[in-house]
Amino acid sequence: METVYTVLAIVACILLFSFAIFIHEFGHFLAARRLGMRVDVFSIGFGPAIWKRNINGVEYRISWIPFGGYVALPDLDPEGTKALEGRTDGEGKHGAPDGAAPADGPGPSPEAPPEIAPWKKIVVAFTGPFGNIVLAVALALLLAAIPGAQFGEMGTEVGEVLPDGPAATAGMLAGDKVLSVNGHAVRTWTDMKTEVQLVGGASVPFVVERGGSSVTLSIAPERDEVTGVWFILAGPATNCISHAAAWMPARNPLRQLEWDAMSVVRVLQALTTPREAKAAAKAIGGPVMIAEGLYNQVRHNVWDALGFLRFLCINLAMLNLLPIPVLDGGLILFALYELLSRRRAPKWMVDGLSKLFMYLFLGLMAFLVFRDIRRSARIHSAIHEMEKDAAAEKAVGGTEKPAP
Repeated sequence: METVYTVLAIVACILLFSFAIFIHEFGHFLAARRLGMRVDVFSIGFGPAIWKRNINGVEYRISWIPFGGYVALPDLDPEGTKALEGRTDGEGKHGAPDGAAPADGPGPSPEAPPEIAPWKKIVVAFTGPFGNIVLAVALALLLAAIPGAQFGEMGTEVGEVLPDGPAATAGMLAGDKVLSVNGHAVRTWTDMKTEVQLVGGASVPFVVERGGSSVTLSIAPERDEVTGVWFILAGPATNCISHAAAWMPARNPLRQLEWDAMSVVRVLQALTTPREAKAAAKAIGGPVMIAEGLYNQVRHNVWDALGFLRFLCINLAMLNLLPIPVLDGGLILFALYELLSRRRAPKWMVDGLSKLFMYLFLGLMAFLVFRDIRRSARIHSAIHEMEKDAAAEKAVGGTEKPAP
């Protein structure tokens, strides 16, 4: 029966994540078709296709690399499209050389894309993230209306300080209320844990409220070599513990969406801050960690899983709007340049940057997958060893004879 539950949970994860990607890509697809643009491919996943079917001139695909998806719009981004599809420079849509007519009929050469109004490009690029935002809002409203969904935030009052840990060494006491970490205000225990991860091993000020006054402590977090997580060995007070799922802060839909957006903003801020960038980069989870997180929530509680999906949707929307070539924000940036300068960005520059950043993106995904797998393997190995030790202790205890 456990195997059945595991398989069902995996299938549910795939369907939920694929639905978020589908909504994003369907936004691009719908806008492009409405505005008369050429659409070659609608794909869930990157790289070569596992399954594909051509319907009305559009090739619908499920591709090998399941961490995203795309709509191939050669009129907007031909070089990025080729890299996404896993094609070489000399191949066209169906293996034909660039500029040649594809097997299913003639089409415009990628070397001479038609003139498209900049505002149309902006609309097509924006509708993908907008689709994710719409889905996130719908999920937030749904969760707010479900009586069985649990919400709540843990406060920052300290309930336990473990001996000889970083917090105890710095003088933190049970009953202290953490106000800020390294100059960043915190209002929940999750906020504090996030700041600890972004600090890394540096000794930084923790401002706490104690007896009605503020006290500043200098704490250097320590790192768990198995999980890679930084900690100060202090826990929240029992009376401030609420729901565990950080992305379920409140029943109010606006508070849910605010938490999602501000979490992304804080990480992006850390990545662009020199003293925090290294720790932030190490703390970022990749596709495998995201998949494990979604899987754990599906196994735990369906409403928490939908909350996690809502959080992922906001992540997808905001990250895709970054002004980076290949991402939707990059297409918007090029379109804005065209709109303001009244001339198109040089084709060699658009194509070159699109190809460069696509390969950088795929390389980053490969690195994050590798790192996630190593981290996951360490964690599962440690859990297995703990279970073995516990079983051995239980076996030894069970064979002991009572004293005379």
